[in-house]
Amino acid sequence: MNRSRLLMIGGLALAVGLLVSFTVYNYLRNSAGSRGNEPGVPVVVAADDIQVGTKLDTHDVRVVTLPQSAVPPGAYSAPSKVLGRGAVMPMSAGEFILPSKLAALNAGAGLPSMIPQGMRAVSVRVNDVVSVAGFVQPGTRVDVLATGGQGANDRQTTTVLENVAVIAVGKSLDRNATADAQTAPVITLLVSPDDAQKLALVSQEGRIQLSLRNPLDTKKGGIGATRTSSLYLGETPVATESKPKPHKVIAKAAPPPPAAPYQVEMIRGSKRDETKF
Repeated sequence: MNRSRLLMIGGLALAVGLLVSFTVYNYLRNSAGSRGNEPGVPVVVAADDIQVGTKLDTHDVRVVTLPQSAVPPGAYSAPSKVLGRGAVMPMSAGEFILPSKLAALNAGAGLPSMIPQGMRAVSVRVNDVVSVAGFVQPGTRVDVLATGGQGANDRQTTTVLENVAVIAVGKSLDRNATADAQTAPVITLLVSPDDAQKLALVSQEGRIQLSLRNPLDTKKGGIGATRTSSLYLGETPVATESKPKPHKVIAKAAPPPPAAPYQVEMIRGSKRDETKF
């Protein structure tokens, strides 16, 4: 390949590179110009960190102006639309205040505002063991195990509720940011009305234990009850009073009455004989 051909190829490559660079430069400049010319709109954001259950006041929010394309759907444009409503999710300073992070209108603040329609908040008494050494925190999910029965040999443990949300530990509605254990004598669970009755019953009739779940493990399965007898295989079963077995009495049939004799009269000339059979 001669030198002139190499120069021609090099010049062509340089021209193509310049053309591509010029095209990209114009595109970026036009895009920046269009964004700069986009009118700004007012948006309500958090003025400071907002904890769960907080009733929003004027010092909790502020208004900033942002391009329309940078505003998420549902964002509020005026503080009057969010003041007095409770926060159902924690929010950081500068974060957009969205409808999904606030309680329903006129729902108040605090724990009542965090209870979805059709659900109930039920508290149970716990200790360090029942609360999994204090690692059961607001936002975690647990199973509820109940142990009870009649007599030492008839006790059993049953999983009565599965994948239940914890919404409060003591009077705290916020999860510990450092994920450290926090203990309290009472834990509040979010359950359906039917499950609320079950939880109240097992709290009175037996002893409960909370089993902490991985938040990604939402599978529910039918778990059978575990009885005391299944733990000690060599245990002699409790003797129960045996009921007498009914005996069938076969009635003997009476022998049939003897057949009535019959007689035969035989006449031989002038003689008459009678023979009975």
